[in-house]
This record gives sequence, structure tokens and C-alpha cells, in this order.
Amino acid sequence: MMGQYLCAVLNKKRHFLVIMPILASLAQAETVAVEIFKKQYIPQELTINKGDTVRWVNKEKRQYHSVYFEALDEKDGEYFWPDEVFERTFEKAGSFPYRCGPHPEMTGTIHVRGDDK
Repeated sequence: MMGQYLCAVLNKKRHFLVIMPILASLAQAETVAVEIFKKQYIPQELTINKGDTVRWVNKEKRQYHSVYFEALDEKDGEYFWPDEVFERTFEKAGSFPYRCGPHPEMTGTIHVRGDDK
């Protein structure tokens, strides 16, 4: 009986040890804001960790914008109006340049650090 109890406890601890690193990585993920104001992304360059989310917030009074990762062969994102947001979670390390679809002079870059940070 004691052997079965010990096996059950060890089995639970093994699952706990597997789950803890996963929970730790989720707990460390952040959401970082980029504001859009006067036809600029602020900040224009941002460095984040893999798994973080970037939230673009349109702070203009009347102008719509988008976040377009053209180099990734994606379609231009949906336009969002003042006080609306667009979010993207970055799961891969690298540098990701983007621009506003309707305003190509507006550019920015997200730098994503890998697990080694």
C-alpha cells in the first residue's frame, strides 16, 4: 500500500516538474505597447522576448492605420481607427520590419530575442 502511495506521489511530482517550466515561461510573457501618433510608431524600434505580445494603439484623432509585415509575405492587416488596437504575439526570434499599409512612410521594427536572451 505504501509503495502505491509513493508511486502516486512521485508520478504527480514528475508532472509538476514538467508543468512548472511551461508555467514559468507563460508567466514571463509580456504585452508591450507601441503608440501610433502623428503618423509615427512610438517607439519605432522595439526589442522584446520570444512569446511577448506587441499591442499597437492608435492615438490619432481621425486617422486609420495598419500594421503590415510585408517581408513575411502577409497581406496588409486590417485598418484600425483611433482608440482601437492591433495585437501580435511573436513566437520566433528575429527582426521583423513592418509598415503602415496606407502610409508606407510609417515604419517600425520588432526585434525578438530567443530563449538565450
